[in-house]
This record gives sequence, C-alpha cells and structure tokens, in this order.
Amino acid sequence: MKHADIKDAAEALFNEQRSPFGAFSLSSETHHAVTIPDAVRRCRWISVDINASAFGLYFVSPSPERARLVPCFDSDYPGIAVATKFISGANGEEIVRHTHNSTEPRWWTDDGVAAMAEMFGNLAWTAQISPLAPGTSGIAFPVHADRGQCGLVVFLGSEIALPQDALYEIHARCFSLFAAVARIRPSDAGRMRAISKRELECLKLTANGNTSEEIARLLKLSVHTANQYLTQSTQKLNAVNRNQAVAKALRLGLIE
Repeated sequence: MKHADIKDAAEALFNEQRSPFGAFSLSSETHHAVTIPDAVRRCRWISVDINASAFGLYFVSPSPERARLVPCFDSDYPGIAVATKFISGANGEEIVRHTHNSTEPRWWTDDGVAAMAEMFGNLAWTAQISPLAPGTSGIAFPVHADRGQCGLVVFLGSEIALPQDALYEIHARCFSLFAAVARIRPSDAGRMRAISKRELECLKLTANGNTSEEIARLLKLSVHTANQYLTQSTQKLNAVNRNQAVAKALRLGLIE
C-alpha cells in the first residue's frame, strides 16, 4: 500500500462497516456521536488488540504560532496520566507540526526494550521520532476529521504487538474514533450553559499554551480572575479539568 493511501484505506474500512462504531463513512451525515466514556472504552479495545498498556487521544490546538496537543482523554480517564502531561507539553511540538501535514504514524522507544525498536523499525510507512514521554515506547497515529480538525491517537507500552498487516486497520479505527469524538457537538450543545466571551477567550489562550499568568497579562486581568473564568467554563462544559474543557470547546466549535 502506498504511503498516501491511508485515508482511502480508512474510508474503505468505514464503508465496509468494519468500524468499531458500526456503519459509518467519513462523509456520513447520519453518524451518531458517542460520549467520551464510550470513546474511552473503544480506545481501550484498540489498546488491548495491540497489547498497549496505555493510550491517549489529543486534539491539535488551533494556533499556528503555539500549536500544541490538547488531551481529550487517556487511559487514566477521568484523570490525566503523567505521560499525557509530557505529550501535551513541549515534547509534542515535533509531532504537532507533522500531524498538520501528514497521516504517517510515528513511533519512539526510550524504555530500553530492544524488541520494541526492532518491531517498530520493521513497519513500513512509519518513522521514528524523539520520545513523546521519557522512559516509554509508543506509536502515534495522526488523525483528521471534519471542519479541519486534526489530532493524535497515541498508544504506549513495552510489549506492543503491531504486525504490518494490522497497521492500516488500527489506523483506520483511530480515524473512526477521532471522527466520532469530533462529532460530539450536536448532543452536547443543547445541554450546555452559556459561556461568556471572556471565558471563551481564556479557553482559547489556554489551548494556545498560555499559562494563567500569561492569560491574565494578555487580557489585563488578575490571575485570580483568569482562573475564575477558566473554572467557570470548565464547569459549564462539564469537564473534569481545564485541559478537557479546552478539548471539549474545540470539539464543539466554540474556539478555533
């Protein structure tokens, strides 16, 4: 299979109704959005199938200047794993740039397990990157959805088993998973309390990687007020923390 064919392969799998969400295609307008707990469960199924010990799904923030990975959920849901904090930090800058331009998977090894480097190194249509989280091995699948949204589905583990003939199917399932999460907007919007302009400004600046102190300075607020806006928007979005609030706001199209 040629490198450029992954989206065609993914769509073919969807149209053949082999998606973990049932009948679905990238162009489908009748697909029913899943809940986040549903998505976590389905990501866990993929993780089990490749013998990964942890996983995470991330949205790429909209800012071209300070683009970063915003965690939607990981295997510690509703909490946030330590590895996720590394992946959504400075360690993710290289993969963010790649995700904007390509769907080619990227892998790394930093856990001293030689078998992982050998297994990943034998996979066609993949390439090695610097570790996204120290002391881990893993593989990251870039994924795209409607409205120009893009993101990453990441699997970690020292005993991952991913044969070449399964690579494209796993990637297709990641595409399906991300597309379903990105379509959560219709079911959530009606139940959401109104979010103020200031709260959205704080969320957008958070998505762009700004700290509370930087947000306060940019908006000419006190740090306490900036944090209060972020807390209020997190509660209104029914998120467990500001990172998940940002991811949800991106999915809902509240921030771009």
